[in-house]
Amino acid sequence: MTAPAAASLRNLNAARSVHAHAALLAGGGRALLMQLAHPQVAQGVAEHSDFDRDPVARLLRTLRLTLTLVYGDDSQVAQALDAFNGVHQRVAGQGYAASDPALLLWVHATLIDTSLCLHALLVRPLSDFEVSAYYEDMQRIGQALGIPRDTFPPDVTSFHAYVATMNATLEVSDSARSLAREIFRPRGAITPALIAQRQLTAGLLPEPLRCQYGLPWGRHRQTALEVAAKVSRAVHPYLPRVLSRTPTFLLPEGAKI
Repeated sequence: MTAPAAASLRNLNAARSVHAHAALLAGGGRALLMQLAHPQVAQGVAEHSDFDRDPVARLLRTLRLTLTLVYGDDSQVAQALDAFNGVHQRVAGQGYAASDPALLLWVHATLIDTSLCLHALLVRPLSDFEVSAYYEDMQRIGQALGIPRDTFPPDVTSFHAYVATMNATLEVSDSARSLAREIFRPRGAITPALIAQRQLTAGLLPEPLRCQYGLPWGRHRQTALEVAAKVSRAVHPYLPRVLSRTPTFLLPEGAKI
């Protein structure tokens, strides 16, 4: 099953172009908290994951697998699909299953939406053609992960409407808030980075979810974020590749950007 699926993920040129930028990694907290805002996703993570023991390590594992789907060869992609699909089959409980296409769609949608958001904010806005090509590539990845094609919103406009509706109607559970606190809990030498990531995540989250998570925000912080984003867009074309590109340690062996 995974060999044909892996072959279907060749030539993801638009996805490769978007995910080449290290700046998109700043959206990891946003995507995760959007995912956890779905009560069934939060329940599955709380009951079947080692997230509470080492959320940073878990995030890195998931990120590496995701980037393997974009940049890996057929064998690497097949292994990543086996890993993802194996987890989805095991994670199930009262009222939820990770293999549910509706839950898979929401999790995948948060990655698409966050990537588009961060690219526009920190790198440059994409053209309509580029956004459509990226959405097409990400639908192909979604299909390989078990999301039926007809489950996806048919175009970019309807996709944005779907995400907006979910953000406005999801109710963040106590489990999700507890997991969110664990993500940003001080951890030795990386504590300053976690504090900065918490602030950035608060600014990037859709307002309805930010309020439900109880993350503080305000006009001065919003102004600071807008100024930082403007500077990022201005300097990004001039950064050396070692700073602007997704670091190699997150990529599958042999992958090049």
